[in-house]
Amino acid sequence: MITEYLHTIHFTQPAFFGLLALIPLLVLWYIFKRRNLQASIKVSSLHANSVSNWKSTFRHVPFVLRLLALTPIIIALAKPQTSNQEQHAEGEGIDIILCIDVSGSMTAQDFAPNRLEAAKNVAVDFINHRPTDRIGIVIFSGESFTQCPLTTDRNMLIAAVRNIHNGLLEDGTAIGSGLSTSVDRLRTSKSKSKVVLLLTDGENNGGLIDPKTAKEIAKAFNVRVYTIGVGSEGYAPLPESTATGVVIQNEKVLIDEKLLTEIATETGGRYFRARDNESLSYIYRNIDALEKSKIEMISNIRFREKYFPFVAAAILFLLLEMMLNYTVFRKFP
Repeated sequence: MITEYLHTIHFTQPAFFGLLALIPLLVLWYIFKRRNLQASIKVSSLHANSVSNWKSTFRHVPFVLRLLALTPIIIALAKPQTSNQEQHAEGEGIDIILCIDVSGSMTAQDFAPNRLEAAKNVAVDFINHRPTDRIGIVIFSGESFTQCPLTTDRNMLIAAVRNIHNGLLEDGTAIGSGLSTSVDRLRTSKSKSKVVLLLTDGENNGGLIDPKTAKEIAKAFNVRVYTIGVGSEGYAPLPESTATGVVIQNEKVLIDEKLLTEIATETGGRYFRARDNESLSYIYRNIDALEKSKIEMISNIRFREKYFPFVAAAILFLLLEMMLNYTVFRKFP
């Protein structure tokens, strides 16, 4: 406890510590004075009994108390203080919707452990790196659904991401529905920067809204769309349920890169292709760097004076010295 206290304290007038050099000088002066006094006593009391008593044993205690009082006085003069630094971030955040494909093909195991779990992991990491942004989550497959509205509550967002799994919605890949729902969540946003990160591993094959129509809606509301195609090249192992159990079949990877590039380019975003876990993480870090919030860190430092305990200790030692000098060690004429 004492060590932690000393680590948190600092002195604003450390030059006063130079006065500590007086302590050894006072000790030398005291020793010299006592020797002279003892020599004079021996000359005048050659035939006196030299039996020591308890007073002579503790005769140095008042001087020690005086030194003990001087030390905290010097420390108090050095003005010990503790500081408490409080930081908080202020700035202009970005409103971001993470639009994630949860179709059956997202369980393909060309990512570890599969595409959907890899997407969830990078989404959580992305959320943790955006402290001042409002983030929402939209999922889609054959239809779309708002998993979490725009919020700055990181715990709520992370819980919402962790609860995403395949089978929540009708199967399919409704890219247009996912994008239009995402834009609708941003439609009333007052933020100067509105962004959708749309992640999918397939081609549009369902939904009530065509992807190009959704793209135009995004452009109308000044929503910038970053699109991410997820999937390795060629074929990927995909678990499928059969009457005899789950079997792994190789399915061809089909991503409409032309459509995703068009959506991203025309809305002011970029298209990325993720072929493994590492490239997917890199893409999210890249987007994180492209969409920087204006953050200002404000620090408030509060100082507290800590000289009172040292002054109290000095007074206590001086009172003890005075009490001993006027009682036990009192000299009578």
